[in-house]
Amino acid sequence: MTMPFYVPPEQLVKDRADFARKGISRGRPIVVAQVAEGILLVGQNASPTLRKIGEIYDRIAFAGVGRFNEFETLRVAGVRYADLKGYSYARADVTGRGLANAYSQTLGQVFSHEVKPYEVDIVVAEVASVPEEDALYRVQFDGTLRDAPGLAVLGSEEDAIAAAMADQHGPEVPLIAALRAACSAIDAASEQPADDAAWETGFLDRSAARRSFRRLSTEEISAALA
Repeated sequence: MTMPFYVPPEQLVKDRADFARKGISRGRPIVVAQVAEGILLVGQNASPTLRKIGEIYDRIAFAGVGRFNEFETLRVAGVRYADLKGYSYARADVTGRGLANAYSQTLGQVFSHEVKPYEVDIVVAEVASVPEEDALYRVQFDGTLRDAPGLAVLGSEEDAIAAAMADQHGPEVPLIAALRAACSAIDAASEQPADDAAWETGFLDRSAARRSFRRLSTEEISAALA
């Protein structure tokens, strides 16, 4: 009987993490930012049908970078989780924190026990009636979960985009100003300026009665970037 090669656990974890980071770094960046009117999600996406930003539940949205099939699997699982919990208990029991915890457990299990880790980073955004209660949760490929107060940047050139957005988010910043700043920062970092139709957006509207997610129209994006 042949014996398997021994690999130190530290080296195995490092190799898996390096593999996942390399795949994620090839993804086009996404900015998720708190604004006066709610929470903005924006990124470059040349495909009109393969979405990286989507609605999960009434006041909760999702954004992911990396391998599309993997973060789309997570998004669909999140929708099912939220629907089942809201139906079984109450709609108010579905929270961004609960969803982020579920994603964290799933990604941590895959990273630790599967041959190949998921090459994804995701953000769960939840808008509240007042800015102080807005929540952004970032879940990384290995299941690491952390708060991202006010701003989360996913994909390539995270640090440069976050630095450019440092003063362009928060409860005092209007949606249009934050959208303009985010698109400008992404364009500058990627060195691939996008036309107005190539931006994928999502917006959690604080003033909405229940379902708060919508997408900004091309006309709204053009007006902001003019």
